[in-house]
Amino acid sequence: MSLTLSFSVLHGAGADSPLTYPKTRHADVVDTYHGVKVPDPFRWLEDDNSEETKAWVKAQNEVTFGYLNQLPRRAALRERLQKLWNFERFGVPYKRGDRYFFSRNSGLQNQSVLYVADSLTAEPKVLLDPNTLSKDGTVSLTESAPSEDGKMLVWGTSGGGSDWQEFRIKNIDTGEDLPETLKWIKFSGASWAKDGSGFYYSRYPEPKTGAALTQANKNKTVYFHKLNTPQSEDKLVYARPDQPDWGLNAGVTDDGRYLIFHISLGTDPKSRVYYKDLQTDGPVVELLNDFDAAYGFIENVGPVFYFHTDLDAPRYRVIAIDTTKPGKTGWREVIPQTENKLEGASVVGGQLICEYLQDARSMVKAYDLEGKWLRDVALPGLGSVGGFGGRKEDKETFYAYSSFTSPSTIYRYDVASGTSTPYRVPKLDFDGSPYETKQIFFTSKDGTRVPMFLVHKKGIQMDGSNPTLLYGYGGFDISLSPGFSVSRAVWLEMGGVFALANLRGGGEYGSEWHDAGIKLKKQNVFDDFISAAEWLVKEGYTRPAKLAIQGGSNGGLLVGACMTQRPDLFGAALPAVGVMDMLRFHEFTIGWAWKSDYGSSEDPAEFKALYAYSPLHNLKPGTRYPATLVTTADHDDRVVPAHSFKFAARLQECQAKDGPPVLIRIETSAGHGAGTALTKVMDETADAWAFLAKELGIQ
Repeated sequence: MSLTLSFSVLHGAGADSPLTYPKTRHADVVDTYHGVKVPDPFRWLEDDNSEETKAWVKAQNEVTFGYLNQLPRRAALRERLQKLWNFERFGVPYKRGDRYFFSRNSGLQNQSVLYVADSLTAEPKVLLDPNTLSKDGTVSLTESAPSEDGKMLVWGTSGGGSDWQEFRIKNIDTGEDLPETLKWIKFSGASWAKDGSGFYYSRYPEPKTGAALTQANKNKTVYFHKLNTPQSEDKLVYARPDQPDWGLNAGVTDDGRYLIFHISLGTDPKSRVYYKDLQTDGPVVELLNDFDAAYGFIENVGPVFYFHTDLDAPRYRVIAIDTTKPGKTGWREVIPQTENKLEGASVVGGQLICEYLQDARSMVKAYDLEGKWLRDVALPGLGSVGGFGGRKEDKETFYAYSSFTSPSTIYRYDVASGTSTPYRVPKLDFDGSPYETKQIFFTSKDGTRVPMFLVHKKGIQMDGSNPTLLYGYGGFDISLSPGFSVSRAVWLEMGGVFALANLRGGGEYGSEWHDAGIKLKKQNVFDDFISAAEWLVKEGYTRPAKLAIQGGSNGGLLVGACMTQRPDLFGAALPAVGVMDMLRFHEFTIGWAWKSDYGSSEDPAEFKALYAYSPLHNLKPGTRYPATLVTTADHDDRVVPAHSFKFAARLQECQAKDGPPVLIRIETSAGHGAGTALTKVMDETADAWAFLAKELGIQ
């Protein structure tokens, strides 16, 4: 076979002209899984450093942008997105020492800026502006951890959207950075020693040259970095070379007494918890050592540790373990499981602040440390909250509240009185009053009752004419709840209906809901999403030609699986950074960690299930698939772009000759999503909405 890539590109083609896609070379690659031969002709696209792959990317982008450039609404949508995004946004403040820290974006800054203030009323000062670190805004601030006295700061950056971070240390008083730089850090924060002498963090071994974006990440290790010393002198705190798949992270308790190790295996919520007494420099104690449940350390009161756990409580509860007598018979239930999922808990001002999900909507309750209910925290409406961080001695905390039609407002919460006071209220060019939000429940294929949020203009006609965007995720115990999005606000202004389905595989109802959508039960997730689409059609909200589906990462897999299983049900599809090759996902970067949700092609039964829904392997030639805009990025080292490359190439081959366009948009200097420059986010959103406007017939 020829090693050259043949391109036949129709330059300057209009949006209504026939598209000619780049011809993607077939390689003679066949794998055998448990006696089943599976061709993989586009294996060569996995090498993102090869000249052939780079040429393919260039040719695909030429076709894609040649099409997008002709879309009539694209420029106006980009202009509207920019105008709407141009509003002041704040992160949730937190206090260290006598200082408050928070993020702020003046409106159109590519990256939010970190500020520090001596009080809530003092004039804040810029502490770190990541926009000055690169010309194109592609270097993002990934970590900001002040020391306990608020005088030093660990700050981490990522370039081009990669998950890799570099840590530096800043003297907050002088604004100067210490000389050392710490590298090869991923999925780790920084936790300071109480005396400020240094901090604990986790890192991976340095990858092979040229393989940083693809090599599997294993053997994570905990180190202590002493200030003003090179990384090469960092002290090894804990390593498990006998368990290369374990994820090791460590944090110091608020009182500085203990170092808590949280140990995970892939993305499975089940965890182990070890600890070390820093006061005595004692050994690492294996407190919870069975991977039998999820254990989230909340706080300690002396030797008594509080945990958020689903042990014998699929919707979670709070327990206390006295480490001087750690046997299970001595464990104390502090807050029992309720009918609602306990999403998380924190201790502030001597109270346990508990965030619950009631049918995927936030509710918050306050208890004392013995588990006595004190009050419900009043929230403005049907929405989501985040925050409530702090220390045991704090008298205040902060949280953010948002809904589908109202952007994030920051509230100050007085712990003693339970009073919430608006602290930062955003002002933007969007009126949410013409829209309504409601929650409905539909029945999935197997009879399961599944919730879905609907947002749309009041008084819409139920005649099947409404362009509708259905969004989902359904995986990794992640909960979706109401929240504001500038992109979705523009979609609503376009006359669109937005639907968010809370699928199995997520965490909305606890561990049982999650477990019902993993491994051999993963098809339940796709059945839920398809049933949501069928409900929207049946109830008259829309019809297949007007219905689009959207999801990213695991949600990209969701879109890919559903559009291959039911191509007749959707008019358009937007799979973003999706996991599309379910037989080889574990070969790259952190992909092996997803086996806890997906299973693995190495297992015969799991291979059969994966092969049955893997988007790449279930495309059939001559099928009329929905209009599709696949999106990925060249620096995505979480879901490597090869997934999208191979899927798009096969989809273009299989699309019916008279079918709508199937395109791939490959962003440069961007990654899986976090930290992406705002200009790139606006560009990609404008392209996606203009694509949907064309394909769904939005005037």
